[in-house]
Amino acid sequence: MSTVKIHDKTFKISYPEKEIIKCVKAVADRINRDMADKNPLFLAVLNGSFIFAADLLRMITIPCEVSFVKLASYQGTMSTGKIKEVIGINEDISGRNIIIVEDIVESGLTMKRMLETLGTRNPASIHICTLLLKPEKLTVDLNIEYAAMEIPNDFIVGYGLDYNQQGRNLRDIYTLVEE
Repeated sequence: MSTVKIHDKTFKISYPEKEIIKCVKAVADRINRDMADKNPLFLAVLNGSFIFAADLLRMITIPCEVSFVKLASYQGTMSTGKIKEVIGINEDISGRNIIIVEDIVESGLTMKRMLETLGTRNPASIHICTLLLKPEKLTVDLNIEYAAMEIPNDFIVGYGLDYNQQGRNLRDIYTLVEE
């Protein structure tokens, strides 16, 4: 499908699954090299990162663990700017090497909140891994070590990302077509 209609919006394909998987593999290879012998805890941010996290973790060859946290800051195509933690972290992360797995980093406010929250629990290190990064939209200074792809400031769906809870299941990533 070169275009899809979700609710009242039309999206066109921007990044085919094959290209996405190639970028995910490149990030996994870097993490495998950088985190060898560190037994990192991957902390996947739900809902959007679940497909990326699954593909990424299947490519991780080093000993590791995974857990999930759920934050919400979106409504429709716009971030509400208010971040609410829905599901917290149950693991003791003191002394652990943490890798936050996010679907997309835009303004960076959600990630900043995550870093502040995790930092109070005395981890050995915290690293950021995101499928997508919108560098033009960043409003806070973040050290994003593992970004699979940098993209323009467009609204996208697919590969875990949604528009009003629809489109997460699309294998490719689609960009909103301005009508």
